Amino acid sequence: MLSQFSDPSFLTVTVLAVILVGLSKGGLGGAMGFVGVPMMALVMSPVQAAAILLPILVLMDIVSLWTWRGNYHRPTLVAMLPGALAGIAVGWATAALVTVGAVRLIVGVVAIAFVGRWLYQSVRHGTTHIASPNALAAAFWGAVSGFTSFVAHVGGPPFQMYALPLRLEQRIFTGTSVIFFAIVNAMKLVPYFALGQFDATNLSTSFLLMPVAPLATLAGAWIVRRMNAEAFYAFSYGTVGLIALKLVYDGVADIIAS
Repeated sequence: MLSQFSDPSFLTVTVLAVILVGLSKGGLGGAMGFVGVPMMALVMSPVQAAAILLPILVLMDIVSLWTWRGNYHRPTLVAMLPGALAGIAVGWATAALVTVGAVRLIVGVVAIAFVGRWLYQSVRHGTTHIASPNALAAAFWGAVSGFTSFVAHVGGPPFQMYALPLRLEQRIFTGTSVIFFAIVNAMKLVPYFALGQFDATNLSTSFLLMPVAPLATLAGAWIVRRMNAEAFYAFSYGTVGLIALKLVYDGVADIIAS
């Protein structure tokens, strides 16, 4: 694997993937981080891509936690994290049974409906409905986010399905997302290790890509801090919509191929 860094296409794809995930981790479109695994899967297996990215995600989380320190919505974290941890446990227990393609397809379809509802409300009423906190919905979407994050690194859309309609101030929203996924990714390290994903080759590749991670994360945070609230939320919903279409496409392709 390490010798492949001399291949310009391999180097370009992996570095670009880390940059895009880093921008996402910095707060620039949380769901955008999904592109990392599919992009890296162009030059390696999806399973290996997910294993290589996880240590890099943890490093990005550390940078993001420092960058957005003091910005978070405690009720959202308290309501969503128990479900997320349960979702990770279910993903670990069913790792051999659940296909990544099916997860991508389901999440993509639900996310499209979510964005479609937002568009309908924006066009019909000229404003976006602000949802009230709901413990049951938070637990449900937290569990879905934990499960899909473990299986396919696609935890962003389910988290945003609950958190975006709350219309939190953008720094609070971003900081809450950062803490949520920092905890989720840290919890994923144990089952990934138990499943044998962290071999010497994967960890060495992660290490070589790590210098790109903090720079991209800080760049994402720099951009978000300079966006107004309406642009931030429009961008976030738009990102979820694009990723949802990609999820559906990849999910159908995976199912047909299998």
